[in-house]
Amino acid sequence: MRNFPIFLDLRGRGVLIVGRGELAERKAAPLRLAGADILVTERFAPEDLAGRALAIGAGAEEAELVALSRAAQAARVPVNIVDRPELCSFIMPALVDRDPITVAISSGGAAPVLARLIRGRIEAAVPPGFGRLAAIADSFKAEVRRRLPDIAARRRVLERLLAGRAADLVFAGRDEQARAEFARALDGADAGEQDAAGMIFLVGAGPGDADLMTLRGQRLLGEADVILRDDQVADAVIDLARRDAERVRLGAEEDGAARLIELASAGKRVVRLYAGDPRATGAAQADAAALAAAGLACEIVPGIA
Repeated sequence: MRNFPIFLDLRGRGVLIVGRGELAERKAAPLRLAGADILVTERFAPEDLAGRALAIGAGAEEAELVALSRAAQAARVPVNIVDRPELCSFIMPALVDRDPITVAISSGGAAPVLARLIRGRIEAAVPPGFGRLAAIADSFKAEVRRRLPDIAARRRVLERLLAGRAADLVFAGRDEQARAEFARALDGADAGEQDAAGMIFLVGAGPGDADLMTLRGQRLLGEADVILRDDQVADAVIDLARRDAERVRLGAEEDGAARLIELASAGKRVVRLYAGDPRATGAAQADAAALAAAGLACEIVPGIA
């Protein structure tokens, strides 16, 4: 590891940016979001470094950038000069912001474009719901510590909530129900208790090619306890599921909604696959209505028609 990653608390702390134009503004924007007190100037003056937590050079004249780098390093103020790794004491990473979750990616200056491409993949794999889930967990943090003083037991309960039904509810846009799930767990669920009700995902399998599944659909297949499909769904899509998942092929006359309700009531995490896009499928709409009538949560995951 060439560079040590670290996250700084910049709330109310001074940051100096020597530069101008769009480049300087792009560097200032995430720092403002982090609560930094920013001074932007086109000309470097040594006194501007006093009390600063960071210094950045972006778009200024060459002499200004070199002077900033030398003075900052002499004063032990971390400094970054854009696209000039030889003048830097720290690297600005590519960021995925899912506040309060933050992911930083760096190539150590070797290939910044590659770092940005990797950021794009992470943004697709880490939807904004993770930030909301983290915020809900944070709101329960003091209560969790009070009611679960044993660290191992606390970790097991949180893992079950953050990777199970509470997370599913957040990703389905049902944050208040997710909060209720946290409260229910703290009201007496022990670490090994199974959820009273499972979670149903109505997932579009697309036109048949497994590569055309959405990233979310693929992830859910890898996490499902049970997968329901009919003959219209290609076997290549089913192959994406985890090996120990139960696979159920629905008959032409079988009531898929009744089967979903049965499995959800047993605490199962179920993916119901539909060829194409479930939003345009009458069967998916009927299943969603039946689940809602039964008071069970479901999420519709689109697919390519």
